[in-house]
Amino acid sequence: MDIVKRNGQREELIFSKLKKVIDFACEDYKNCDSLELETALLPHFRNGISTKEIQGTLIQVSVEKTSVEQPDWQYVAAKLLIYDLYKEAAVHRKYGYFGYGDFYSLLTYLGEKGLYGGYMLEHYSRDEIRELGSYIVPERDYLFNYIGLKTLADRYMIKSFSGDVLELPQELFMGVAMHLAMKETDKLAWAKQFYDALSQLQMTVATPTLANARKPFHQLSSCFIDTVPDNLWGIYNSDQSFAQVSKHGGGMGIYVGKVRSKGSDIRGFKGVAGGVIPWVKNFNNTAVAVDQLGVRSGAVAVYLDVWHKDIFDFLNVKTNNGDDRMKAHDIFPGICIPDLFMRRVKERGVWHLFDPHEVRSVMGYAIEDCWGEVWESRYEECVADPRLSKEEVPVMDIMKKILSSAFETGTPFLFFRDTVNRANPNKHKGMIYCSNLCTEICQNMSATEFESVTYEDGIISTRVKAGDFVVCNLSSLNLGRVRSEEELEQVVSCQMRMMDNVIDLNHYPVPQAEITNKKYRAVGLGTSGYHQWLAERAINWESDDHVEEADRLYERINYYAVKASMEIAREKGAYPAFEGSEWQTGEYYTRRGYTSEAWSALREQVAAHGVRNAWMFAVAPTASTSLIAGSTAGIDPIFNKFFVEEKKNAVIPQTAPNLNEATFWYYKEAHRIDQMWSILAAGRRQRHIDQAQSFNLYITPEIGAKEFMELYIAAWEQGLKTVYYCRNQSLEVEDCVSCSA
Repeated sequence: MDIVKRNGQREELIFSKLKKVIDFACEDYKNCDSLELETALLPHFRNGISTKEIQGTLIQVSVEKTSVEQPDWQYVAAKLLIYDLYKEAAVHRKYGYFGYGDFYSLLTYLGEKGLYGGYMLEHYSRDEIRELGSYIVPERDYLFNYIGLKTLADRYMIKSFSGDVLELPQELFMGVAMHLAMKETDKLAWAKQFYDALSQLQMTVATPTLANARKPFHQLSSCFIDTVPDNLWGIYNSDQSFAQVSKHGGGMGIYVGKVRSKGSDIRGFKGVAGGVIPWVKNFNNTAVAVDQLGVRSGAVAVYLDVWHKDIFDFLNVKTNNGDDRMKAHDIFPGICIPDLFMRRVKERGVWHLFDPHEVRSVMGYAIEDCWGEVWESRYEECVADPRLSKEEVPVMDIMKKILSSAFETGTPFLFFRDTVNRANPNKHKGMIYCSNLCTEICQNMSATEFESVTYEDGIISTRVKAGDFVVCNLSSLNLGRVRSEEELEQVVSCQMRMMDNVIDLNHYPVPQAEITNKKYRAVGLGTSGYHQWLAERAINWESDDHVEEADRLYERINYYAVKASMEIAREKGAYPAFEGSEWQTGEYYTRRGYTSEAWSALREQVAAHGVRNAWMFAVAPTASTSLIAGSTAGIDPIFNKFFVEEKKNAVIPQTAPNLNEATFWYYKEAHRIDQMWSILAAGRRQRHIDQAQSFNLYITPEIGAKEFMELYIAAWEQGLKTVYYCRNQSLEVEDCVSCSA
């Protein structure tokens, strides 16, 4: 029987060669019998079958054999897929041997084709590239499970314009490492260290970094946040900024709490303002229209204060009932909630709604521009002032609407504004109005302001004062791959330097983003593999041991992050706004009860040298990059021990990481977990996280309204800064790909 090779040649099938490939895939997995693959393949043989089809059949059979009882088949499938990728790369790159080709030749070839940034060859010599190429460890390709390798190959590895495989996994990791290290004094040493952390799956960088580093067009940041002012120029400027962010693959958070409410006046004309909903619909249309070359629609979370007069319309914006002209089904609504609102909910009291424009006009201040006791004092002033056309409603009317929307749509996201601003280490430079698309970023914000327009020789110049336009650069520590305290410190230190380098190497979609990012140099260190970490240590999710472990673990991670940021500051300088921050005054440590000898010594070092980054810790959802790393997503519990991942043209069985007899009973499924334990653990973690965490609630359709509400109250009482999705067991919600780190 003849077969057709990848180069088009025909030759007789030699079964011993095929058996060698099958044995190679199964050799490390004693529960995976190579004979089963051989037997399953026999019915597919025919004269003229291609070697590519044979390989595809082997992969598919291995994938289908994956189960709770035999999880190792997903690794057999991955080894067969990497074998396939090696063969494809050799054909398309025209080198005549199996495995990895010459790294320098790849870089020059991809550069000539416009698929690799020319800056890579400008910063590294031929000898340096060959040294880094020889440092690549192909065997690390065998760390992937099938879904991880397929995700990397489909989404991130460089292909030709016709979709042919050109780049292999370790070359991708080395390319990213080289890009992020290229301005370091000892760039080869750092490139090797970055590569080791990436290729051993000890960490992941954010989706835009993994996808765009090393390429000609390198937008590396994940999420952005803008503040919309209450004027036409500002609203459309924010929409334009969102379009640019979306075009370049970023996700967006937008605060609209300054925009006047429906029925407000415009230039003295009473009752003519349309309110926030038309502008929310505008952002919705931009999200749909700017779809990243047809890859996916843009993504935006829009936040509004719970005292805004348009709050009821806003809470209905994504539901399926009501006037469709008031809907924006493609945005993700978020509500900004002060402590006073939650206290009123507990008391079943009343709540007052205001028009922010009227408050500014009558009271002389913007009520949204303060928080805590100052905000509460101004709120009471507004309630008492008869000049304001406020609305009084039972607070439970709003809370019921939040609960019903969350039950039906998974949103709104909640942002506890007083908790956030109280813990802000940079309150000397501003305040935080809302979070981002995935609710883990909390940084100072302000609106970009129009100043003037000048005309000269047919050139129109617009002068604009940049606001604090938040940018987040993310990376996630894979707790499932970190095996010692020494590794933990080393990987966190490596991540902090990589993320800090992103700030200087990034291509920014809008100029105010670059100004803000270089002012604060904020980064977002996160984690994935959290449930795996607990399961491998025989810690039940619903236990005091879990809560204590969350406290211990995240304090250590935070300590290593602050230490690394201090060391980079000693080398390169502190962030420009360091003076007057709680990092500098020491209030950061006092507020969190960091009084140990190690923390006290670090506090002194920070006072002397500063820190490089204004904000450091933010736990993103890691929906796609945790697949690559073979870990559980973010801080979430698993959905199921065994589940099916639906990809384009494929259904891929998967199991929980490292599922075996020892871990099986510690992997309790998310919707079977008492959510109060998740909230308690999140509260303990939050103490150590200077930003926030993408924290999901998991509910079943049977949950009662009172029990549901108590979860949100508990989240606020335990000090959580945000609540992300409410994941109803009967509801599917879409994760943010951009924020995946």
